[in-house]
Amino acid sequence: MLSTLATPRLLRAEYDRTLLWIVLTLLALGVVMVYSASIASAEADRHIGYRSSYFFVRQLAYVAAALVAGAAAFQIPVQRWQRLAPWLFGVGLAGLLLVLIPGLGKEVNGSRRWLSLGLLNLQPSEFMKFAVVLYAADYTVRKAAFMHSFKKGFFPMGLVMFLVGFLLLREPDFGALAVMTAITAAILFLGGLNWRLFVVLMVLLTIGFVLLVVLSPYRFNRLVWFWNPWADPFGKGYQLTHALIAFGHGGWLGVGLGASVEKQLYLPEAHTDFLMAVIAEELGFVGVLFTIGLFVFLVWRAFSIGNRAASMERYFAALTAQGVGVWFAVQTVVNMGVNMGMLPTKGLTLPLLSYGGSGIVANVVALAVLLRVDFESRQMLRRRSP
Repeated sequence: MLSTLATPRLLRAEYDRTLLWIVLTLLALGVVMVYSASIASAEADRHIGYRSSYFFVRQLAYVAAALVAGAAAFQIPVQRWQRLAPWLFGVGLAGLLLVLIPGLGKEVNGSRRWLSLGLLNLQPSEFMKFAVVLYAADYTVRKAAFMHSFKKGFFPMGLVMFLVGFLLLREPDFGALAVMTAITAAILFLGGLNWRLFVVLMVLLTIGFVLLVVLSPYRFNRLVWFWNPWADPFGKGYQLTHALIAFGHGGWLGVGLGASVEKQLYLPEAHTDFLMAVIAEELGFVGVLFTIGLFVFLVWRAFSIGNRAASMERYFAALTAQGVGVWFAVQTVVNMGVNMGMLPTKGLTLPLLSYGGSGIVANVVALAVLLRVDFESRQMLRRRSP
């Protein structure tokens, strides 16, 4: 098996340079599009001094900090990440708890998801996604012999994720809960969870999410207005209708970089949750396809790296790589689905592109660990190849 994996290309390169360039391309595209999408709102905000480059400068700083954090994360061996997994998960839980404490948590638009740290706002749920990847991978490896058992394999992890879900719903952050649930379920399944237990898990999750929507008036209203936003285009359907207008206005080739009409204070959250709509308007269908293609390649590489690690019996590394792939796949699909009117609004950003420091740093650190998994696999192949 090793001889078939040890291709000349793998043995020549120390790490996956193509994946690295894809990540850097997405980060660069994000900086450019955040600047373009945020100029009007920055110029209209008296709290930041009407500075058009306010969000652009901060996004540059976030990307720089993320690259430094990623470079540091890459230096840490995967085995050490496994030892750190329970501790990082505990720190993540503490962060989710701290945001709920009055005076510590900062409330924005009705949600208490941030810790105010002076010049910066930290969003613990973004880092918790990374912690969930590591913890679920470590748990699955440790409990490999019990993946057929409800009591010893499934139930303990389910109990822990119930606690995470409870804290996230108190914020509330339904989108982050959906992503973390998908990550956990996927890692358990890929790690050998009994298929009958997996079916039961899917049924329970479906019932749970339906109840969360039906029993919550604001979530139910989001679903109702998602089905027909044009019924109230100046009220409940305002954000989605303007996102759809942006997609339609962009056409095949877009109106040109910087020429979006919808970002001129028509489309709320243009530089965060609805950045994809601005990309569609300015760069057109071609720009949307290009962006989707970058993410498809990134997710494919994550699973390829995971499969290679699994074939070398590096199971924690494999599940971590695949967990990162699931994370980016689910969050990207949900964000784009919301922008295109295919899913109800969830408040999830577009990974690596949308404005925000916590998300960018967490994304880059996770991808640095993915590159580390690949790096160690290549090192092992190099040592074992004739």
